[in-house]
Amino acid sequence: MTRTVVITGASAGIGRALAFECARRGWRLGLASRRRDALETLRGELDAVTAGHAPPATVAELDVADPAGAVPRLQALFEALGGVDVFIANAGVNEFTRIGKGGFPGSQRILQTNLIGTLATMEAAAAHFVARGHGHLVGISSLAALMSIPTQGAYCASKAGLSSWLGAARIELGRQGIAVTEVQPGFVDTEIMPDVGRYPFAIKADAAARTIVDGIERRRRLVVVPGFPWRLLRPFARMIPDSAWRRRR
Repeated sequence: MTRTVVITGASAGIGRALAFECARRGWRLGLASRRRDALETLRGELDAVTAGHAPPATVAELDVADPAGAVPRLQALFEALGGVDVFIANAGVNEFTRIGKGGFPGSQRILQTNLIGTLATMEAAAAHFVARGHGHLVGISSLAALMSIPTQGAYCASKAGLSSWLGAARIELGRQGIAVTEVQPGFVDTEIMPDVGRYPFAIKADAAARTIVDGIERRRRLVVVPGFPWRLLRPFARMIPDSAWRRRR
């Protein structure tokens, strides 16, 4: 079955890898990002991958950190595509934030994009699905939602908030035929995570995208990336002693 998918944060990282993976599977694409030039470049690369056997991606320039501007543009993208089956809320930012050392402006930027802006776009997608009577919401959270990592407090908080919202959305929307999938990546080699290779079990973005799209096709409630070993280790995430983090600082 041909699906129509919209991906936010599609110009780089996991979002870009998801665009290629969905294109290879014949999905119709709507791609959103802050960078119009990067989206146009991506659209051309996707055309080359599909060799003209799929419709060109429809692109929209928007910044999820500005919900007042992003939501109308997102709704216009839904209309341009003639309706959407899957919405992947992938846009996100990160930076090191040190508590008590002037790091609040960075924390505010992270929360505005990763939580407030992301929820605004997912609310818009949910309303679209309710009106259509079906759909699939996908939120890219993180295993960081389960931890309290020094210098990453705002990022962890933003993902914990997103994970909680996705759980509530699954309960509320499930009775209306709308699926909700939470994705919890570990360490993925993207621009948002420099020097990721030094972290355990790091994987490339294209490998992460394959696992994520497989999970979407199976309508899974939770997709952990990579599945091994993080599925086994997730229950112990909150048991990591403070001393372990202090040694890594």
